[in-house]
Amino acid sequence: MLKFLFWALLLANVGLFAYERGYLAAWLPDGREPQRMEHQLNGDNVKLIPAGEAEAKSAADAAAGGADAKPADAACSEIAGFDQAGAKRFDGAVQNLDLGDKLSRREVEEAAHNIVYIPSQGSKEGADKKAAELRHLGITDFYVIQDAGDLHWGISLGVFKTEESARALLATLSQKGVHSARLGTHSVTSTKVVYQVRGLDATAKSALDKILLDFPHAEKHACGGETSPDAKPALTEKKAMPRDAVR
Repeated sequence: MLKFLFWALLLANVGLFAYERGYLAAWLPDGREPQRMEHQLNGDNVKLIPAGEAEAKSAADAAAGGADAKPADAACSEIAGFDQAGAKRFDGAVQNLDLGDKLSRREVEEAAHNIVYIPSQGSKEGADKKAAELRHLGITDFYVIQDAGDLHWGISLGVFKTEESARALLATLSQKGVHSARLGTHSVTSTKVVYQVRGLDATAKSALDKILLDFPHAEKHACGGETSPDAKPALTEKKAMPRDAVR
């Protein structure tokens, strides 16, 4: 019995030794394939790096990819709602930003049905006095109406396609101390200037948004469908019927 145990243990040790040395790989594969390492191509070009370094590089690449991917509405913005006088002031205001080909403009014909205005002042002198009062309050985007009619020598503060936009301007003017502005309706086609800005960095975008604070009627949104650039001046104001007033 003891002899049987002795030989059994001896054979087990011999078998374990042979297995660890790989002598039995042909019959009992251990999952390793050293022959593949011997026959690999361009093995010298393989570089092993620590797991921590690999994870850090992957995170950096992901962050860089996220920074480069910009949504379409951030890459291009459209600013609309400028009449000829407002566009001239805006051109002067953004000149120092040196936007170059990042800023473009086109003229469009726009039909408006809402006007924010100050009633007729009775004479050119009265209109000039009211205009001076507006400038003193920091309001420079307006137009003295010189056409014959009920609004002769009145002051147009803006024309809008929607009543909501007109009422928003009324609220802004009231906050600035203009209490004689009114909302009226009319139908007029006028020439508007539309701007597009593309590829602005954070600094330029912040500077542009600050300039737009002086143009409360301007509307900024993501670039949409193209509008025909053909436009002809049409600055005639038609008769406006007062609807309500900001007191």
